[in-house]
Amino acid sequence: MSEEKTPRNLSEKVEKLYQFISKKWTGLIIHALMDEPKRFSEIHSFIPDLSKRMLNERIKDLEHHGIVIRNVITERPIRTEYSLTKKGHELGKALDVVELWAKKWM
Repeated sequence: MSEEKTPRNLSEKVEKLYQFISKKWTGLIIHALMDEPKRFSEIHSFIPDLSKRMLNERIKDLEHHGIVIRNVITERPIRTEYSLTKKGHELGKALDVVELWAKKWM
């Protein structure tokens, strides 16, 4: 007989995931990077209500978790782009399902 899933017996990994993706702006930053790498200013333009300070904090958090990678392009002028890792793309695809649900029900 299978045990019913309740918030008390969710696995630790699932609980960590929900805590991670529930941070404000995290999902939108991942969404912004799904199609192509973007510079900091492009991500900020995509999410204009997000402060630059908070964007910087969230990007560092996403980098720390292996979701986003920072790429320094040494051409002149030097620029920095952010892109999703394989892990980040897979999370983005999972969040696409949530986006479809939101479009239908919200």
